[in-house]
Amino acid sequence: MTLLTPLPAAPPHPAPRLCTCRPGATVWLTGLPSAGKTTIAEELAGRLRREHRRVEVLDGDRIRAFLSAGLGFSRDDRDTNVRRIGMVAEVLARNGVLVLVPVIAPFADSREAVRARHSATATPYLEVHVATPVEVCSVRDVKGLYARQAAGEITGLTGVDDPYEAPEAPDLRIESHTQPVRESASALHALLTERGLA
Repeated sequence: MTLLTPLPAAPPHPAPRLCTCRPGATVWLTGLPSAGKTTIAEELAGRLRREHRRVEVLDGDRIRAFLSAGLGFSRDDRDTNVRRIGMVAEVLARNGVLVLVPVIAPFADSREAVRARHSATATPYLEVHVATPVEVCSVRDVKGLYARQAAGEITGLTGVDDPYEAPEAPDLRIESHTQPVRESASALHALLTERGLA
């Protein structure tokens, strides 16, 4: 008598299939600390995932804790950090992932180096300026950086006592202080749709 091992039951609902029919791309959200970059990126990422899009968020703080651990905040270290993130983003985007990068990247030449890396592999790259005024950012002060700078506990805060070079011609400029997060994410989603990347 042969005993047959029963086959495992099929899952009640198949896992959602991630869309691979559209090219990957990098969307770099630059702006001051507490401008709303990560909040917008996470809102958009949730929407894209519900549409079964392959998406990753490369948050600056998480990257600094791992990939860029040991780097400080000198101009050279900031440039190295941005270039490292840009390399990771380009590799992911080149392989069909939509990569959202909410990272300050205060210097125009660093951002341009990331754009050039993407251009070299014909990988779509969009620059989004989350143009929240420093006065609004300092009130939001999500991480307490502005309060610490005002108290003399830290120096080199981007946009206060360290430079921030705002993009002159970004693909999209979002004034997050004038509209809800959902509207900001929708504006970016509309741009991606227009470019055939959503």
